Parts: sequence; C-alpha cells; structure tokens
Amino acid sequence: MNKWKTRIGYGVGDLGCNLVFSTMASYLMFFYTDVFGITAAAAGTLMLVTKIIDAFADTGMGLLVDRTHTRWGQGRPYFLIGAIPFTVFTILTFIVPDFSLTGKLMWAYVSFTLLNIAYSVVNIPLNTIVPRLTSDFHERNWLVTTRMICALLGTALVMSITTPLVHLFGQGNSQRGFLITMSIYGIFSMLIFFFTFLNTKEVVPPSVKHEKSSFIQDLKGLTGPSIIFFIVNFLYFALFVIRNTTVIYYFTYNLGRTNWLTFVGLFGILSGLPMLLILPWLQKRVSKKNGLLLSVLIYIVGDLLMYVGNSSAILLIAGLAITGLGIYGIFGITFAIQPDVIDYSEYKKKRSIAGMIAAFQGFFVKASMGLASAFIGIILKMGGYVPNSTQTATALKYIEITFIWVPLFICLLIGISIWFYKLDDKRAEMDIEFERRRALSNESGSDLLKQID
Repeated sequence: MNKWKTRIGYGVGDLGCNLVFSTMASYLMFFYTDVFGITAAAAGTLMLVTKIIDAFADTGMGLLVDRTHTRWGQGRPYFLIGAIPFTVFTILTFIVPDFSLTGKLMWAYVSFTLLNIAYSVVNIPLNTIVPRLTSDFHERNWLVTTRMICALLGTALVMSITTPLVHLFGQGNSQRGFLITMSIYGIFSMLIFFFTFLNTKEVVPPSVKHEKSSFIQDLKGLTGPSIIFFIVNFLYFALFVIRNTTVIYYFTYNLGRTNWLTFVGLFGILSGLPMLLILPWLQKRVSKKNGLLLSVLIYIVGDLLMYVGNSSAILLIAGLAITGLGIYGIFGITFAIQPDVIDYSEYKKKRSIAGMIAAFQGFFVKASMGLASAFIGIILKMGGYVPNSTQTATALKYIEITFIWVPLFICLLIGISIWFYKLDDKRAEMDIEFERRRALSNESGSDLLKQID
C-alpha cells in the first residue's frame, strides 16, 4: 500500500506538469498565431528565444537542487515553492492584452519566459528524486512507469478536452475560452504539486559523502551515458513537439478532417497506454537499449502507414495507434534510463549530481522544444501557410513534411544515438558497489558513535 502511495504521489506530479506542458507543446503555436494575433515566424522565434533563456535557468535550478539539504529532502521542497508561481504564470501566458503588436510581443516574451522558469522549479526536482525514493531497481521502473502513465493521461486530457472547453467557455470568443481553460489547468496543477509533496519521501541517501563543489567539479561528474541521455531527450522532445503541433494542421488542412481533432488528440495518445502498462514487465526481459530500438521501429511503421493510408479512415486510425505505441515507448524508456545515468555518475565518478543531470536534461529539452517550434514556424512560412484559409499545394506539402517525414528522420537519429548506450550490462555491478559503500558508511557512523559514548 505504501509503495502505491509513493508511486501515485510521485506519478501524478507529471500529470500536473503535463496539463500545461502538453498545452504549450500542442496548442501554444496555434494560440499565438490564430488567437493572440502574431505571425507564425514571430511565434516560432519567440518560443525559440524563451526556451533558450529557460534552458540556462534549468542549469541554475539543477545546481540549486544539488545544494539543497533540508529535512524534506533535496528536491521535494520545490513542489511547494513552485506550485503557486506555476499557476500564476500559466494564466498570464494565456491573457491577450489590448496592446499594440509590439506590446503584445513583449507581454508574450515575459509571460512565457516566467512560465518556463516556474515549470523548471517543479519539474527538475521531479526528475531528480527517483534514486532517493528507493534503491530497488524494479521499483524505480514502477515509479517511472506510473509517472509516464500520469503524463500520458495529462496529455490525453489536454488533447481531448482543450478544444471543447475553449468552445464551451468562449462561446465564440477564443481569447476568453483559452484563458478560462488554462486557469482551470493551472489551479489543478497547483493542487497536484501539493499532493505530490505530501505523498513522497526521500529515504535513500547518496552513496558518496556530500561535499561542497563548484560547477566545474560537478561538470566533471558527467559521463558518456549522460551525453547519450541528453541527446535522446533532445531528439524525443523535438519529435513530441513537431508531431503534436503539426497534427492539428495536418488533419485540418491536408485531410480536411476537423471533426476528427478531438478524437485524434485522445486516441493518438491513449493508444500508447498499453505500451506504458507493459514497460515494467518488458524491462525485466528486454534491455532498455533494445526496448528503445523496438519503440523507434514501431513509430516508423505507424508513421508510414498514415502516409500511405491518408485517404482511409481505418489506416489512419491504425497509424495513430501504432505511432502512439512507439512514441510512448520512447518516452517511457528514455525516462527509465535517467536513474541509471544518475547512479553511474555516483559509481564511476563518485559524485552525486542528480540535479546537474536533470538540469542538462532540462536544458536540452527546452532547447529542443524551442528549436522545434521555431522550425515549424519557419517551415509554415516557407510553404506560404495562411491561418484560417484554404492552403496552397505548396503549403500542404510543407505541412506533410513536418508531420510525416521530419518525425521519421528524428526516429532514425534516436535509434543511432541509443545504439551506443551500454549501461544495461552494468546495473548489477553498480548495485553491488552501492551496497558496499553504504555498508562502509554505516560502519563508520557506528564507530563514531562508539567513540562518542
């Protein structure tokens, strides 16, 4: 029962994150171009610049977590600290002020930057605390799987109910509809972060003694598997943003199936649920490397099926289901790799740098999302996309490229990157060494107490 309390307490934290994160990834470009009232190129540049700023903020947040030592743990206090600012800046980002175009851009830059920083405050700790919640390898897989399922549910909610809620609350006024909808998401996220704080506890100390260190010293604790982990994160989130953003354009303009948007949002995501449910079982039988390669192959098959079957409802549905399995397989296994990467730095370099690793992960994720958003804006502009209009053949072709072919290419890059990942064979060796170090630490502590007595 206690295990499930921790699993759910930890996992729902990503539901809170994804109510807003998935909206940013899937709807923000559309909001900025078709509701807020700026061009696709300006929106893409805005998202690139703010994400790059936030990527540096992630580094600072990671360093802060590594240097935080309280009775509540290292990462856990930030669920309380960041919850209210996260809600406030979510609401501010979706306000459309009655300003000039320049004033609107300034508002968008400031509000979105602050939202991204608030997101880092709650999300970086969520990425660091798994090794501190349990030392059991399979229980960590369960924690990560529970988190991924909650993240999926958050994304599914966003993709399936956001448009209906905007219509319900807006009654023809999209500005009001988005504002009310995002206010609700923000408040729910705040309550979820409070719940996560109350239902998690950091119980596993690092296997190395805490010592004051500089940024450069922490940087030396990074390893080859860390770099592979960062690259795969960069590629996955580019895939996530490009697919979830362009699916709206592709089904609206290329396929003319606007009545499918709610279904596409829900089914394209929930179809990945079976993959997440079997991941703990799968990871007992297949290495993380092979599991990720399998997920890449599954996504590519589904992607090509949607291309060849774009005029068939059955093939489109099948393609959505298969790509859902693939993308969430990549998602779940990528995050399951993180605790191993954190442990390997402790094992190999004798440095506890969970915050640093989470910070660089965040840096690459934010940079990826910014570049992906900018890329979409540039491609749409190159194709001659005009919002809320009948698109030219060139514009339709460019939308197809971003939805079908760019994700396929990214999947190939993920497969090439993970091919060099070698930690699966070292897990047992690391666990034995950690037990030895902790036993020595306990003996030293006992000897010290005897001397005091």
